[in-house]
Amino acid sequence: MTNTTDNPPGQPGAHARQRAYSFTSESVSEGHPDKLADRISDAVLDLFLGHDPTSKVACETFVADGFLVIAGEFRTTPPGLFDDLKSRVEDLARKVLRDTGYDASFPGIDPETCEIQLRMHQQSGDIHQGVERGEVIGAGDQGMMFGYASDETPELMPLPILLAHRLVERQASLRKSGAIPWLRPDAKSQVTVRYEDERPVAIETVVLSTQHADAIDSATIHDIVSRDIIAPVLGDLPRAARYREFINPTGRFVTGGPHGDTGLTGRKIIVDTYGGRCPHGGGAFSGKDPTKVDRSAAYAARWVARSLVTAGLARRCTVQVAYAIGVAEPMSLMVDTHGTGAMDDAVLERAVRTVFDLTPGGIIRDLDLRRPIYAATAAYGHFGRALPGFTWETTDRATELASAAQAIQNEGGRE
Repeated sequence: MTNTTDNPPGQPGAHARQRAYSFTSESVSEGHPDKLADRISDAVLDLFLGHDPTSKVACETFVADGFLVIAGEFRTTPPGLFDDLKSRVEDLARKVLRDTGYDASFPGIDPETCEIQLRMHQQSGDIHQGVERGEVIGAGDQGMMFGYASDETPELMPLPILLAHRLVERQASLRKSGAIPWLRPDAKSQVTVRYEDERPVAIETVVLSTQHADAIDSATIHDIVSRDIIAPVLGDLPRAARYREFINPTGRFVTGGPHGDTGLTGRKIIVDTYGGRCPHGGGAFSGKDPTKVDRSAAYAARWVARSLVTAGLARRCTVQVAYAIGVAEPMSLMVDTHGTGAMDDAVLERAVRTVFDLTPGGIIRDLDLRRPIYAATAAYGHFGRALPGFTWETTDRATELASAAQAIQNEGGRE
């Protein structure tokens, strides 16, 4: 494989040229230890937002063998609500474990007997006064966030991460339905796709590791996983001449979940986003209320990128937005269409500024983010799924954006 640019595929500056390469993305199941941590943190966030939509939440979860720690800073109105909601968190965490499929009958974690420690405290008044000043909401922290969209799939997502998510999602569905009763909650997937001229042309490799009951032999696991999980997900997508599947490549996967490894909120940020297909600012999403731009601005950047592609202004697009703590207006905005834009990227940046309010308050208002919608985001990706509450997956401003871009182009384009 030869890369004819100085940048990796999908990075800003890597413009479309005649080339071929392979790209790989991974996903993990909802029962993976890191995803358990994400899901507990977002369940706690939803608990607080369900009782006080203006709650400030920064919740972290650590899971280990028979042990959970849930910690973070919180602010509620009225302040006394905090103690009431905190008293419900332990039961909520045990429910998440049960709903995931863990119990005492196999190595993982026992929701009924595991130790849970809470280290939850009230948010600093210094932070609060810097973020909210009357009606103005400043960014909850500094940082840069990225959004991405590509027309290579109907979901406007990169094909490798989309398939990786669907593999572990199907594994969970067949496990929960009882169709494959020996499946267990912990699983990982990985998909390698061959690209030519920036278009996916063939699936090269699929890796799927799934926790399983002790009594099932490796040959049975391989046959059933290949037939009932991998084949339906890939469907009639072209396979490479040397297409390969690796199913539980270590041989056995009986011990899993927190009994097999620790888990921590925010440790699967590439799984949460685009599988490495675009840059990542570094901030995690789960457990954070929407005043934290790590989360809300990343959702807005996806909304913008998706709108640009839907409007026919680009075939694929990366959007970056950056903030300073306590400041409402973004420090910068970048649109990179990777050589696929219908207009100059500078024109599209101006159009985005015209159509979208990218202040934290504007994002929260326009995407309606002060709702308990976040537990659903914490497994199988925050993007590319048209679920209730996933307002960043809408394209309601695509037509307005196209009109704004054309008007700016007619005026002469650049600022």
